[in-house]
Amino acid sequence: QVQLVESGGGLVQAGGSLRLSCAASGRTFSSYSLGWFRQAPGKEREFVAAISWTGGRIYSTDSVKGRFTTSRDNAKNTAYLQMNSLKPEDTAHYYCAASRVLITSNFDEYDYWGQGTQVTVSS
Repeated sequence: QVQLVESGGGLVQAGGSLRLSCAASGRTFSSYSLGWFRQAPGKEREFVAAISWTGGRIYSTDSVKGRFTTSRDNAKNTAYLQMNSLKPEDTAHYYCAASRVLITSNFDEYDYWGQGTQVTVSS
C-alpha cells in the first residue's frame, strides 16, 4: 500500500514557476514508478510526466517538454514536478500516482493516486 500526498500548488502568473511535491508513505516507494497527471474542468485527466523506479528514465508529454521536469528522491520518499514558463492552459488539478510498471503514461497502469493539488495560471 502506498499513500501519496501532493503539495506545492497555487496561483501564479503566466511565465512563472511552481514546484509540486508528492510525498509517499510506505517502505516500497522505490519499487514504484511515479507519474504526474492533470485534469482541467470539463476535460479528461491527461498524462503529464513519469519517472522510473530509480529515476533513470523520464517521459513527458509534448506540451510540457522543455518546461516541466520530474525528479525523485527515494531517500525522502518524495517526487517532484518542477514547472517553469507556466501558461494559462496549464491550469488544472495535478495528481501524482504510483505504478508497478517501470514507466508508463497509461492511466490504467497506476495503482495509487493522491488527492491532487490545484495549479492556477493567470494571464
